[in-house]
Amino acid sequence: MRLAAIDVGSNSVHMVVADVTGSGHLVVVDRVKEMVRLGRRVFLTGRLTAESMDLASRALRHFQKVAEARRVKRLRVVATSAVREAANRSVFLKRIRRETGLRVEVISGQEEARLIFNAARYALGLDGGPHLLLDVGGGSIELVLVREGRPLWLRSFPLGAARLTERFLTSDPPRSAQVSALSAHLKRELAQVLDDARRLGVTRTIGTSGTVNSLVAMARAARGEDLGRLHCASVAAAEIGRLKNQLLECDASERAELPGADAKRVDLMPAAAILVNFILSQTDSPELVACSWALREGVLLELAGLAPNRSAAAARRGSVEALAARFSGGNAHGRQVARLALQIYDGCANGLALAPEARELLEYAALLHDIGHAIDHDRHHRHSYYLIRNGDLFGFDPIEIEVIALAARAHRKQSAKLDSPELEALSRDKRRTVRGLAAILRIADALDRNHSNVIRSVAIKPSSSGVVIEADSGACDATLELGAAERRADLLSRLLDRKVILRTRAAALSSNGSDAHARILGRHLRNGNGRHRSGHNGALREGRSPHPGIHPHRPE
Repeated sequence: MRLAAIDVGSNSVHMVVADVTGSGHLVVVDRVKEMVRLGRRVFLTGRLTAESMDLASRALRHFQKVAEARRVKRLRVVATSAVREAANRSVFLKRIRRETGLRVEVISGQEEARLIFNAARYALGLDGGPHLLLDVGGGSIELVLVREGRPLWLRSFPLGAARLTERFLTSDPPRSAQVSALSAHLKRELAQVLDDARRLGVTRTIGTSGTVNSLVAMARAARGEDLGRLHCASVAAAEIGRLKNQLLECDASERAELPGADAKRVDLMPAAAILVNFILSQTDSPELVACSWALREGVLLELAGLAPNRSAAAARRGSVEALAARFSGGNAHGRQVARLALQIYDGCANGLALAPEARELLEYAALLHDIGHAIDHDRHHRHSYYLIRNGDLFGFDPIEIEVIALAARAHRKQSAKLDSPELEALSRDKRRTVRGLAAILRIADALDRNHSNVIRSVAIKPSSSGVVIEADSGACDATLELGAAERRADLLSRLLDRKVILRTRAAALSSNGSDAHARILGRHLRNGNGRHRSGHNGALREGRSPHPGIHPHRPE
């Protein structure tokens, strides 16, 4: 079923369109946004301006057409602070109903905070904590303190960036007296609730609004980082403090030129930076984390009847499975490759010096490695990389996403060389992780060469000759799979600094106590000078098919 949620905010009007999958996941298919500044002057005069109502009506008529074109079945429209506080809100609501047919529901600040919490819980899990959720709108802010996935309290305050700018920061750049007055106001309004949060020990502050996430983007850009994906990106509280000082020294035109700046928000960024820095410092929160899901996604969850109460691990796995299902359907091949890859990992992780958390990333890279086939076969590995980087994967920080995407992109390459500007941008430890995961994924993918689940399991066996990957194919002929894996084994062999030997379990069992097999094995492993005779790329293979007419095809 296709759903849509529209958030009529004080700064902008947003619509999100999403499908509810059979497995109970939300898959976003479209996002539309218009900056209408509905809250302009309303927090000073108490009334919506004719101009802002015109812009909002035009945006909603456009959104309605998009929803019709997208064949949306259910739609919910909610309005927040600007409409909530306007004395002429009934005029606006009746006009929208008359011109668009849409019924706009004005929600309370408490309800807004609850929906934001539901969205963040679904997207991040929010295990551990306490975590402080922070949504900065134009008219209000919402704060939710969360521990182990449950809200300890939900609060809404009339302290949005547009409101604070209009009331306090009337000069550009702001004068020091204006900044002092704003800081004193924040202390009066927030001191008690932030002190309560500080005493409980806030582990991180999570920003769920575009304004907060713009600050995260600017802080990352100041580091020289590629902006890319913002969801789960984090910056230190000290970086927000430095950014605040920089913003207060610039006028609007100068702020627009700062790396990572959103030109449509530059007038609001000084107030937003002062507010966010105040909250971080008063709660002793060490970092600010971006979350791309907020109010409208919370509305979608309720429309879909989906409970947000899932753990961080469930959020991660659920989003991976949803992305795989979207582009690979049942994904039988991905699941088979993931199963074999984990078995290889369990036998090789120590030799590759991989951290324990790399196992989970390998599984997800395996599940997603072929989703690029939905776009093109010949370069599907590159399309998989793009889809993973830009898909709605929840609970992962940008570095984890990059590791998964790079490992998936490398699953086809047959050369041991694995380098790219994207890989070189990672730390040394993460580059080692990508290479290790790619090496395993190449072999696991080859062991399901024909997508027919011929290999039931694999085991890693130490050997004086090297590292043996023993494949159990039962009664099935695994010649093609072993041949493909042999050609993919070079990278793993180099990383382990040992020969990688591929054989079937049947070949291993028949060798027990058999002098005749030992002689045959000797012919496979040694040439006339006693040196190892390897297959392609330094791999050795035992248990080859006795039929000379069968030759492995080049793996895709």
